[in-house]
Order: sequence, then structure tokens, then C-alpha cells
Amino acid sequence: MTEKEKMLKGELYQSWDEELVLDRTRARQIVYSFNQSKPTENHHREQMLQSLLGSAGEEVFIEPSFHCDYGYNIHVGEQFFANFNCVFLDVCPITIGDRVMLGPNVQIYTATHPMDRETRASGLEFGKPVTIGSDVWIGGSAIINPGVTIGDNVVIGSGAVVTKDIPANVFVGGNPAKIIREVE
Repeated sequence: MTEKEKMLKGELYQSWDEELVLDRTRARQIVYSFNQSKPTENHHREQMLQSLLGSAGEEVFIEPSFHCDYGYNIHVGEQFFANFNCVFLDVCPITIGDRVMLGPNVQIYTATHPMDRETRASGLEFGKPVTIGSDVWIGGSAIINPGVTIGDNVVIGSGAVVTKDIPANVFVGGNPAKIIREVE
């Protein structure tokens, strides 16, 4: 099994593998061009996102600056909006539904490291996928941790740190994020 296959399965892998380094370099070149593009170059930005992302629905808009590891593990639905300075560490799939809005500085992490000191010291890492339902609003500077699933119609307060799955139809906030109330 290749290191990329291990990464995509959520197993321990070597991030310094040549294929993965090339994949990250490709993504960073696209992201660099995207982030340096002019505000009037929306068509060019759309083309760059199509070549970067694994899949994207209609009406996908990401404000520069944006950063990710690979891009091809990011799948967004229809009418997606990400405000300035979002970071997606996509060593495993990040799957986002329709009509999702992200405030500025939202960070979505699939990358993680072993808890065992010796394994962590070896440099090996792994990931856990993140899934976000439809009709979700994530407030500015929120952090979504590896392995989290967020249900439909969820509002996540600014600055929240989401460490566990969130059911549908709730408002969450805090660190760690907790359910504050139900939403209609």
C-alpha cells in the first residue's frame, strides 16, 4: 500500500513521501495563484478552485486567502461560501453539504498525530475525515477537529472548538463546543 493510500484510509503514513510532497506542492502552487488573484478575476478563481478541489457544486465562493494541504480531499456542495483566511488540513476527506457558510478564519482539520510519544516522534501521522451537513453556518475563528461529523441546520458560534459530533438542528459554542440550544 502506498503512503497516499494509507493517508486516505486514515492509517499512519509518512507525510514526507515523494508522491505526497508533489501533491502538496501542486496544491500550494494553485492556492498561491488563487490568493494572489485580483478581486475582478472571479472566472479565473473559479477555474483554479475546480482544478484544486475534489468536487464542488454550483455557486462556490472562497475569499482569499485560503489554505489547504491537498485540495483533492475537499468536497463542497451547492452555494458554498468561505470568508477570508480559512484553512482546511485535508489529509482525509472534508465533505461539506449545500448552503454552508464559513466565517473568517475558520479552520477544519483532518490531520492529527499519534498520542503515543514514540510513534509521534517517528514523524508518522494520520487523519480522520470531517463531514459537515447542509444549511450549516460556522462562525468566525471556529475550529473543527479531526473525525467530527456536523449535522444539518447547525449554527456554530464564533471561536468554538468542535471536538465531538454535533447533531442536526442545534446551536453550539464554546471550548470545547457544547449544545446551547435547538434551532428551527
